[in-house]
Amino acid sequence: MKGDAVATGEKPFRRDTNLDQPSSLNQTPYALLEQSTTDLALFLDCDGTLLDIAPTPNAVRVPNGLVELLKRIDDGLGGALAILTGRQLLEIDALLASTEWIGAGVHGSEMRHRVGGDILQIADGLPPALVESVVRRMPALPGVVVEPKGSGLALHYRQAPHLKSALEGELRALIAPYADSLVLCPGRKLFEVVPAGHSKGTALLALAQQPPFAGRRPIMIGDDIGDLPAFTAARHLGGYGFRVAGEAFGYDEVDFSGPTDVYAWLAALADAVSEQ
Repeated sequence: MKGDAVATGEKPFRRDTNLDQPSSLNQTPYALLEQSTTDLALFLDCDGTLLDIAPTPNAVRVPNGLVELLKRIDDGLGGALAILTGRQLLEIDALLASTEWIGAGVHGSEMRHRVGGDILQIADGLPPALVESVVRRMPALPGVVVEPKGSGLALHYRQAPHLKSALEGELRALIAPYADSLVLCPGRKLFEVVPAGHSKGTALLALAQQPPFAGRRPIMIGDDIGDLPAFTAARHLGGYGFRVAGEAFGYDEVDFSGPTDVYAWLAALADAVSEQ
């Protein structure tokens, strides 16, 4: 598992310079907590933000106390907390047990609009012939892990980083006949085939129009390229996008050094919203 979290006992990482990052007012996370938090809405990525990156998707570990912490924040924000993830929402339900969170899965291709509500498929599933073709080609790229996601498909090369270029070439050739309906998105040691026209940004904008998110300042926290559309959407609505360090963003352009640092800020946010 990737050890990109700050060591226990160290002060939380804080960005002190006005770098070109996606916060609408170059606001820092901790500065927000010095203001009223009653009008905030929180949107969170999962892997690399709440959870440390692991060698395979199934190997991630949920930190002790994380689910309870999210519940405290959810209560304090009147339910205005959502998970925006590349995973399917059913996976998030299993990881963050006992609560079926509001959110979007597979980069906005599926959504849940209320806690415990049904998962709505916003996009069609991938063409079976494409999925079969991808799976059939992968034995030629040993170490690549194929993760079907219904309306999306993830190919992880964390265990075979030398195959990045070959994998990208294979995937671009395979999805070329579907250029109008599918896109190839890079991520942290992975490529994802997802429906065109859907993203974490479209999901954030959709959720922001409905209670309990409507009229609030959105905060999006993420660690990867797939989070950029949500950063832009949050900024468009007068909110903030905070970056987590990793393979996509370097330490000179982030607000959090890793998931442990995010956890520390979430704990501070939970205290702040409970006091207001």
